[in-house]
Amino acid sequence: MMKMARRIALLCGGASGEREVSLLSAAAVEEALEKRYEVIKIDTGVEGWAHTLLDSSVEGVFICLHGGAGENGSIQGFCESVGLPYTGPGVLSSAIAMDKFVAKLLVESFRIPTPGYIRVLRGEECNIEDIRTKLGGKLVVKPSTEGSALGVSIVDNGDDLACAIDTALELAPSVLVEQFISGRELTVAVLGGEKPRVLPPIEIIPANEFYDYEAKYEQDMAQHICPANLTEAELRQCEEMALGAHDALGCYGVSRTDCILDERNRLWYLETNTIPGMTGTSLLPDAAKAVGITFDELCWNIMEDAWSRC
Repeated sequence: MMKMARRIALLCGGASGEREVSLLSAAAVEEALEKRYEVIKIDTGVEGWAHTLLDSSVEGVFICLHGGAGENGSIQGFCESVGLPYTGPGVLSSAIAMDKFVAKLLVESFRIPTPGYIRVLRGEECNIEDIRTKLGGKLVVKPSTEGSALGVSIVDNGDDLACAIDTALELAPSVLVEQFISGRELTVAVLGGEKPRVLPPIEIIPANEFYDYEAKYEQDMAQHICPANLTEAELRQCEEMALGAHDALGCYGVSRTDCILDERNRLWYLETNTIPGMTGTSLLPDAAKAVGITFDELCWNIMEDAWSRC
């Protein structure tokens, strides 16, 4: 008698600014998962999605949501409340990693170096000159709780800084203003499990000044060098930082940590993504491919890891 495929829900879409990226990721993931499982695709941006999930009699949930409730612990909390295994980190880890300010505070406590930063809250008085005095010249402004480089600006004068903060505050209730570090942009993925595995670092060379939304998701807007051309010492730094951040934030399943290697070969932590993109231009599949893991196998491993933690 043929064994029935396990039924899983693929959560995607949602209502965040990264909705379109989520749908792109989900299209690729669905194709891979259907080769092994029965897949029920559910858009959490559609009213009644929770009832659809509960009525679908699934054995697990593959979370393919980016930003908003999909990454901040809300969806994770719902899955836990109804007893459904799910991919990615738990509620607390998701909430911490989603807030760039809180994540940096935590990784700093584990002695992971990160550029100097200041948080600006919506509605609070903001002294531009004080920020420039404390952090120096060129700065990066980011919404604290958005991904895919949404709302990110690089500025080098007070007028532009004020404008960038206002723009970022339209997307999130708080903004991170961070020292700009010139150097090589790297990203390092970790596959979870009982013994987490660090994948080869990727160097990102964007066509524009920085790796913005367009560069992330449009063909030929960035070059991905995998594995990155690093010395043994630099490679060890990358592996230690990615694994250190993965552990500090309490990640499971998979994580991808972004960092900068400066001209003096010092590595700086930027942020960790707990639900990395899975589109045709995404970085995690590239890193997995470099060690012989196909896209299908990557998706299956992520799902099986969720069940292994039950």
